[in-house]
Amino acid sequence: MSDVSRPSPAAVPVETRTAVVIPAAGKGVRLGPGAPKALRALNGTPMLIHAVRAMAASRAVSLVVVVAPPDGTAEVKSLLDAHALPERTDFLVVPGGETRQESVKLGLDALPPDYDIVLVHDAARPLVPVDTVDGVIEAVRDGASAVVPALPLADTVKEVEPATVTGEPEPVVATPRRARLRAVQTPQGFDRATLIRAHETVTDDVTDDASMVEQLGLTVVVVPGHEEAFKVTRPLDLVLAEAVLARRRLNDGF
Repeated sequence: MSDVSRPSPAAVPVETRTAVVIPAAGKGVRLGPGAPKALRALNGTPMLIHAVRAMAASRAVSLVVVVAPPDGTAEVKSLLDAHALPERTDFLVVPGGETRQESVKLGLDALPPDYDIVLVHDAARPLVPVDTVDGVIEAVRDGASAVVPALPLADTVKEVEPATVTGEPEPVVATPRRARLRAVQTPQGFDRATLIRAHETVTDDVTDDASMVEQLGLTVVVVPGHEEAFKVTRPLDLVLAEAVLARRRLNDGF
């Protein structure tokens, strides 16, 4: 007698696995001299550790690959070992390249084959809420090739003709419709095969991985971002980030 209750192989869902690549090899010039931006302290803890914890807070994330400065791999490994991180998540440190794009590619190359979804996250966005991370992953699971979290703009934006001399007035060329504009954040999420193809195809140096997928002619979709997922670029951003952490401590009771 056959077991009719047993599902056929095609009916058994295949669980997708998610990895995160965090390029952290940049110097962070706009924050001034000193340690690389990702290693700057935020409430006594390096920003990189905050960013790693933010990604590992998602139960869907099972691997975080940190792409370190080429001469700082050992330092970053020691840093991860010295801080409490979720035990359910694996962590890997690899040396980066000269550009962000090269570093992301090196992080991709280090991924084991059994990961179908890849997030790319800026180390300088240390305070991303877990709901934002989960929202990006869910959109990729639902079939999107590339997903970015983003926020509507509060300010009117002007397109200008850049001045040839710093400080010179710049003529306005156009005023884009603000309703059609979004400020893009990270983590950006991708079908792994799509992201690998983008890195193998696009040779222009770009500022984010989603624009590489756009150059392939594929659709990138937007999901809601979060105001606390801002990028720590200038000294004032550090002050704001400290305030966010202080509010979280007050609300969470620790």
